[in-house]
Amino acid sequence: MKLFKRILLVLLSVFALLLLLIYFSTFHPSDLESVQVKCEEGAPSLESSGPIKVLSWNIQYFAGRNRVFWYDVPDETGPDTGPSREEIESTLKKVASVILERNPDFVLFQEVDDGAKKTYSENQSERILPLLSDRYPCQTEAFYWKAGFVPHPKVMGSVGMKLTIFSKYKILSASRHQLPTPPADPITRQLQLKRAILEASVEVKDKKPLVLLNTHLDAFSMGTDTMQRQVAFIENVLDQLDSEKSEWVLAGDFNLLPPGFSRKQLHPNGAYYYSDDEEIFPLFKKWNSTATLEELNGPNREKFYTHVPNDPQIAKPDRTIDYMFYSKGLTKKEYIVLKQGEALESSDHLPLEGTFSMESR
Repeated sequence: MKLFKRILLVLLSVFALLLLLIYFSTFHPSDLESVQVKCEEGAPSLESSGPIKVLSWNIQYFAGRNRVFWYDVPDETGPDTGPSREEIESTLKKVASVILERNPDFVLFQEVDDGAKKTYSENQSERILPLLSDRYPCQTEAFYWKAGFVPHPKVMGSVGMKLTIFSKYKILSASRHQLPTPPADPITRQLQLKRAILEASVEVKDKKPLVLLNTHLDAFSMGTDTMQRQVAFIENVLDQLDSEKSEWVLAGDFNLLPPGFSRKQLHPNGAYYYSDDEEIFPLFKKWNSTATLEELNGPNREKFYTHVPNDPQIAKPDRTIDYMFYSKGLTKKEYIVLKQGEALESSDHLPLEGTFSMESR
């Protein structure tokens, strides 16, 4: 009996140490926290009289289009766990070329790696920024996955992934909003992605700041109410901004199909990731989208497809899951999903570009 108690005590001690190790090597953000803003001295204010161009892009950690990652197919049997250094280098140049050609005022990236084993522990913000010809003196970013070691057989190492905003104009402040997380056991909860909204306030000459919101919603929460809870959270954030009479643009990868677009239109491998609940509908009901529901479900809906699955059974743009919403005080001048050349070759998502003007209230 004494031996049994000793063995039990040792096992409990080892388990407790393991829990402590996991906790202290993982990311525990607050519900709302300020994040660092880097701005060069003399960064200008945004002129409210001119056009405002916003580009949003899930750049898939600059991995390019030549891989099928383990999570790209429903049974998680994709052969690849990460890109080569050469693929990252090539994709960095392609993404930079698109940004320089389109010349947006604001760049919102999702899936930027920083400290991840699969991308050689590099800070990808620091890799891309020097390629943008000093056009973006201000930046801010927020992690939504960060751990010293994830014991998943296809990861087995460190992870680090963030949202970033590059700006031509002075960012006054920035904050990170923690989105609701999927249900999970206590250990998985520490290691899983903690998805977020990155909010940045940009100085506007003679007006209130323009608020930019960059987000990336959950992708693998089938059978739960996670997407409804994340959309409801976004609703609350936007309602608060509206009550403050703030002008804003929200963009990112929502991982949700447009209301009215049946997942039955997709290959079964693609349909697997979605429900029929139209979770994103509340955002379309209350606010402006750069692509209307009529456009997203109309005869020219392919113009607005944003996702190019790596799954070899699909391997072409077949759905819209990335969006751009904007406040009532802004006017949309133009919206386009870039589908040609390097924009198509760089990621499993296509870049969205919206141009707006500000109106006096």
